Amino acid sequence: MQVASNARRLTRFLQTPSILLYSEHRSQAPLLEASHSSLQQYRRNHSGLRFSGIGHDSCGPSARNEAQILPSRTCLMMMTMTMVPKELFSTGASATEDNQTEAVKELYDKMLQSVAEKRTMPPNAWLWSLIENCTTQNDIKLLFDILQRLRVFRLSNLRIHEDFNCNLCREITKACARVGAIDFGKKALWKRNVYGLSPSIGSAHHLLLYAKQHNDANLMVEIMKLLKRNDLPMQSGTADIVFSICYNTDRWDLMSKYAKRFVMAGVKLRQTSFELWMEFAAKEGDVDSLWKIEKLRSESMKSHTLVTGFSCAKGFLLERNPDNAAAVIEVLNQTLSESKRPGIKVELQKLVSEWPLEVIKRQKEKDRKELAAALRNDIPAMVSGVVNLGLKVTVNMEDLTKKEGVLC
Repeated sequence: MQVASNARRLTRFLQTPSILLYSEHRSQAPLLEASHSSLQQYRRNHSGLRFSGIGHDSCGPSARNEAQILPSRTCLMMMTMTMVPKELFSTGASATEDNQTEAVKELYDKMLQSVAEKRTMPPNAWLWSLIENCTTQNDIKLLFDILQRLRVFRLSNLRIHEDFNCNLCREITKACARVGAIDFGKKALWKRNVYGLSPSIGSAHHLLLYAKQHNDANLMVEIMKLLKRNDLPMQSGTADIVFSICYNTDRWDLMSKYAKRFVMAGVKLRQTSFELWMEFAAKEGDVDSLWKIEKLRSESMKSHTLVTGFSCAKGFLLERNPDNAAAVIEVLNQTLSESKRPGIKVELQKLVSEWPLEVIKRQKEKDRKELAAALRNDIPAMVSGVVNLGLKVTVNMEDLTKKEGVLC
């Protein structure tokens, strides 16, 4: 039965351009079983009042440039609920501390004077300049302080109930990531916030990139929770960043968890995401997951890359089928562009020298000896098969056979 299944899988690999490498005898249950609920959203319809300040400029095609105003009675109620004490406009705000950037403090004071004393909206350029000049966490505190004041001023004095546009939010989260003020950045991802910010997935990406730069899987988890709570739609780029963090921090559990969320949400994964996902599965020795991922990949990608192809070859080795593994490598040699073919030798050497130790140490202790013995026999058989198929490669087998290598 197993021989017949392997024969069918290899036949598909050799006969179809898309090189399908998934096992038909495996469970065909959906990769994901989850439900996704969305919160009902609404927009108020009010009469418009044109305003030249930083208004709502929604990222969607239905964005309007006009600010909106509530009917007078409702407006009075909103003003009563949202007006803050006069102390909020005091120049002695708690946000101001000793180590602010001089340019930021100067801009903050000018904007504060404009809304508190002159009762006019400051020029847009001042806010953009303040964001650009933020270099410390206390600069970010001043930024968020003035944002809250501007929101109150727009609401109470200008009758503008729309949030700032999403481009502004992206630049603010970018500044937060730049100076490491992540707690403030996370505040910008809430749908309803006191700063008048319009969250977007682009804003979240800046924080996820910060988590990637610092190999911080816990921060990534926090950000992903915020995306879910605030109904921010995930994108292909989101998957790329999340998969990178999971791979770099060696978190297969998180990779599996979020991969299911991406697939369930209908996110179209990029080639780079499939490479990380399949390579991690092969390193983990999770053959069942590897073939399921390969099935998903084959539905959207026409051909294999070096990484995905060699991941499948490793899957066949884990199933003790070195002949199919050799055939996979031969097909890669035929389908890859000439510029990428030299990479076959590099990946083959890594398969011999690095992968066995990685996959063995991740297995249960009682299974390690058996797997080590199998790889010691099957990998040389695969290499011989590759050579017999006409691929001219030389592989150093010393790392596979020496005492401190796979055998230990």
